[in-house]
Amino acid sequence: MTDQQKKQLKKQLTDQLETLEDRVEHTEEFERTELSNYDNHPADNATDLFDQERGMALTQFKEEEIEDIKAALSAMEDGTYGKCAVCGKEIPFERMEALPTALTCIDHADEELDLESRPVEEEVLQGSTDQPVEKEDGRVRDFNNSFEDVEDFGSSDGPQDQPGDDEQMKDFYDGENEDDKD
Repeated sequence: MTDQQKKQLKKQLTDQLETLEDRVEHTEEFERTELSNYDNHPADNATDLFDQERGMALTQFKEEEIEDIKAALSAMEDGTYGKCAVCGKEIPFERMEALPTALTCIDHADEELDLESRPVEEEVLQGSTDQPVEKEDGRVRDFNNSFEDVEDFGSSDGPQDQPGDDEQMKDFYDGENEDDKD
């Protein structure tokens, strides 16, 4: 990598660092849409919570990016910038141009995604269909046939929805209703 290329990357990193530090310093404070939660619809509270969490996540992302930029600038001062921190080989300028904070070559980049860890909430929250539940009458409800349980309880079907009454309903709608003949 030439000195001109290093200067270009250093300017890019310092400009990006200034921008990110300014954005972290001047983040918008989370504003609630209401003064009280008493008259709010739950969706309004959910929107407020989502906005707050999104802002926190973006701030965390910016802070991590600032750390990466500072590490790259530190490597420039040490004279190790542009060399892989693992194997010591020269990192191609194209990679450095695309990702100026890269401290490793493409072969040693951390490309494995963490697909194994799950959110902590999943350990606490369980679906209602995960475990059998004993009912008051002593029967065990396994939730595998929950549709059948609802069907046994009853439905909101009207008389027109009952099986076998197709002819009677056809007669009713065709004007042959007994009550209308008076």
